[in-house]
Amino acid sequence: MLKLVSLSVLLFGATVAHAERGMLDWADLIDEAAQSYEDPYRDLSAEQLTALIEVATMQSQLAETSDDDQRSELDQRLSDAKTALSKDGIDADWLISQRWVVAERRRNAAWAGDADVDGQIVTLGGYVIPAPADQDGVATVYLVPERGMCSHVPPPPPNQMVRVRLNSDWRPQTIYEPVRLTGQMAVVPTEREVVVVDGPVRMQAAFTMEATNVEPLAFSGAMSAGGRAWVEKMTQQLQSAKEDDLNED
Repeated sequence: MLKLVSLSVLLFGATVAHAERGMLDWADLIDEAAQSYEDPYRDLSAEQLTALIEVATMQSQLAETSDDDQRSELDQRLSDAKTALSKDGIDADWLISQRWVVAERRRNAAWAGDADVDGQIVTLGGYVIPAPADQDGVATVYLVPERGMCSHVPPPPPNQMVRVRLNSDWRPQTIYEPVRLTGQMAVVPTEREVVVVDGPVRMQAAFTMEATNVEPLAFSGAMSAGGRAWVEKMTQQLQSAKEDDLNED
């Protein structure tokens, strides 16, 4: 997948490299056509999903145990659970057999970026998460649509995250610094682990931007006391890292 996307960038990049798309919203990054797919789990209630998970768990337990008493008890509970679901028109065995098929469909939808922005010069606003520099020494950050993503709340889907190479002198002073970035966007999927707050987070981005202009923005909205303390901690860590780099030079 990555090789095919990279090849498309090499083949067609020359013709679109200087095209300008202008200001984008995050919704513009999503390939809407890829969001329409069959998902038999979508209309299940929370109670039905919980019951289905219980069925899958009991099936796994049944396959692993050789104790006759345990097997008899599991068989009865499993039969009761399937009967209850069947009354709602739910075929538990079929749904469970579809879990990896649906998981792949969801993954494809989450990674699907709009090809129309590939190679375009765009402007996109969001919040930056500092990341290690690339192997060629270019500073990088991740741009996400909401403050707190990847730490206080889970990471966004890949088509809502942009890996940014900073081809300018600007560097973030703190995590989740609000900015508006302008540069060439490419549909080039990447995955790598980045330490965010106190632990590593797998950063999955469907896009890479070569940012040539950065417009810092003011923070807006309220922040909790815990959030402020965390931002201050990250600011200190970033400042310490800068001082270490200066001392090494």
